Amino acid sequence: MDPHLRDLRYFVAVAEELHFTNAAQRLHIAQPTLSRQIRQLERQLDVVLFDRNQRSVALTVAGKELLEGARKILELWEVTNVALQEAGEVLRVGIQSSIGRGLITDLESASGHRLALHSASWTDPSSGLAGRQADLALMWLPVPDTSRYRWQVLRTEPRWVLLPENHALANQESIDFADLIDEPFIAMPAEAGAARDFWLGADARGGRQAKIGAEAATAEERLEAVSLGLGVCLLAENNVPMYRWPGLTARPVTGLAPCELAVAWRADDDRPTILEFAARVLEGGFAEQEAVAAQ
Repeated sequence: MDPHLRDLRYFVAVAEELHFTNAAQRLHIAQPTLSRQIRQLERQLDVVLFDRNQRSVALTVAGKELLEGARKILELWEVTNVALQEAGEVLRVGIQSSIGRGLITDLESASGHRLALHSASWTDPSSGLAGRQADLALMWLPVPDTSRYRWQVLRTEPRWVLLPENHALANQESIDFADLIDEPFIAMPAEAGAARDFWLGADARGGRQAKIGAEAATAEERLEAVSLGLGVCLLAENNVPMYRWPGLTARPVTGLAPCELAVAWRADDDRPTILEFAARVLEGGFAEQEAVAAQ
């Protein structure tokens, strides 16, 4: 089986950083995942690409040969992919499982572009932008790296809490976040970075650490964890219908700043189609359409 482009990107990152942890941070993936993929690539190619010891990582002769070829392959693919995207006027939009439902048609109408979806889990906070699987991404602020990405806010909405129907606070019409601080929370994976802290309500905890009842990499895993009574979780108001489940309920939370949904793109992506998309979404009244729909 031939290596995937993703495997070559992972290899190039390690070859350039000569440090697995730094390369994993650059790729926005977990270090064990990166190490596992590199070992798999070595097995596929039947060569050793890196000399590893406890203190250093170095390219082997085979690794140096692959680095030269991998860079050429990835560069050629980027040039080809840009040409294909511009020719077809199709933009790939990265979404996470709890983002983007119901938005794509409106975005296509407002921007004038055809959109294709790239699904990402919470282990990739860039929703495919970092690995170039996506041209644009729908993500809740904060973005994972403010120097690497640009964004435009599409809508702002309150944060709610999802909890079991038999929870002591479930009968209240709204719940103050101060009453939730000591509750166990279902957290995103550590790879989610700033998004993990935001959805734990870190901005309203006054420096107090959240109690973690369980971790979940997808909306489905989080829903199951709450239903098992492992903890509660925060979610955006417009995403509440996605979490309809027997035995669970959602309530608005006071004492928390609202969440902001944005469309984001890479800061180094200066293709006219990308810049035009951002401008047309902003000037074409998409945010206004969302406001009217919410009334």
